[in-house]
Amino acid sequence: MKDRYTTVRTLTEKICAPLQTEDYVVQPMPDASPPKWHLAHTTWFWEEFILSKYIPSYQRFHPRYAFLFNSYYESVGERVLRLHRGNMSRPTVEEILAYRAYVDKHMLLFLDAMPTEAASLVELGLHHEQQHQELLYTDIKYILGHNPLFPSYRDDFHETASMENDHRFTTLPDGQYAIGYNGSDFSFDNEHAYHTVHLSSFSIRKSLVTNGEYMEFMRDGGYNNPLLWYSDGWSWLKEKAIDSPLYWHPSGDRWQRYALSGLEPVNPDEPVTHISFYEAAAFAEWKGMRLPTEFEWEAAAGTFTWGQRWEHVNSAYLPYPGYKRPAGAVGEYNGKFMINQMVLRGASVATPPGHARVTYRNFFYPQQRWQFNGIRLCKK
Repeated sequence: MKDRYTTVRTLTEKICAPLQTEDYVVQPMPDASPPKWHLAHTTWFWEEFILSKYIPSYQRFHPRYAFLFNSYYESVGERVLRLHRGNMSRPTVEEILAYRAYVDKHMLLFLDAMPTEAASLVELGLHHEQQHQELLYTDIKYILGHNPLFPSYRDDFHETASMENDHRFTTLPDGQYAIGYNGSDFSFDNEHAYHTVHLSSFSIRKSLVTNGEYMEFMRDGGYNNPLLWYSDGWSWLKEKAIDSPLYWHPSGDRWQRYALSGLEPVNPDEPVTHISFYEAAAFAEWKGMRLPTEFEWEAAAGTFTWGQRWEHVNSAYLPYPGYKRPAGAVGEYNGKFMINQMVLRGASVATPPGHARVTYRNFFYPQQRWQFNGIRLCKK
């Protein structure tokens, strides 16, 4: 467990290594937290839920950090509002790194003689930090991608591992399909309870929708046709003046996009990314198809390659039958967000190693676009 803890904690700092000091504090929108805050919040988690709980003599690094770096745990105490995280020029990056070192030293001592009852909470903490590693990539991209200089995060960062050119559909028959996690390794509570659902026959595409296909939708007036859009999506579109995926910029008669490697021409063969659920649903409507439900996606996941983009599905984020929210502050982790959000399935190029599962249920509001998300088409 000590080796895993060290590996995870080291990766968080490695992700931040290419940044300049000024990059650590910027917060261009409320959804994207400053990198410095991620470094501190993931450390606060260990201090709050492990060290202060299991070590009576533990002295917190700073008496106000619990207020500064709590995220949304109402039962733990007050916190800085999310949209104000970028206002904190202090503590400095150097002080936050000292905070991490202090907590790591005490955590490694704790893990030498960890009580059995703490094991599941430590496991949750590791996966919590991995979630923030992915958020670091997406938040860093939002920060640098909204700088007029379009600075590169890392020249060798590839946002697409491989091109997909098998656009055929696979058909699954009517039947009962098992949904949810039923193993003995780690899983989040929202992946429970394991159950079966009946699905009518459907066909799902082996490949994700590409940039080239999405450009056809744009050229055909997809962003100007209200018949393709949900009412809320059309209102969002008009209010925000959306006419292309996030990070796309017109350049003469072509498009460029900001990637973590810098500004570059849009590659028509890459899977489209950084689009909202509203855009994904409108594209599927334009194609005369639809998005799969999360149950269809999970049932079919063995028939296609997944993991380059979080995939929009036409399922609201709701509890499975028999779901029980965990007691205490841990119960705030997933259960209280099961309203007004949509599920995304799979993983992305930014997902840390060992953090992806076919049963993983990610969730975001339908207008959010800053994650590495994409489209897989479905039809009857």
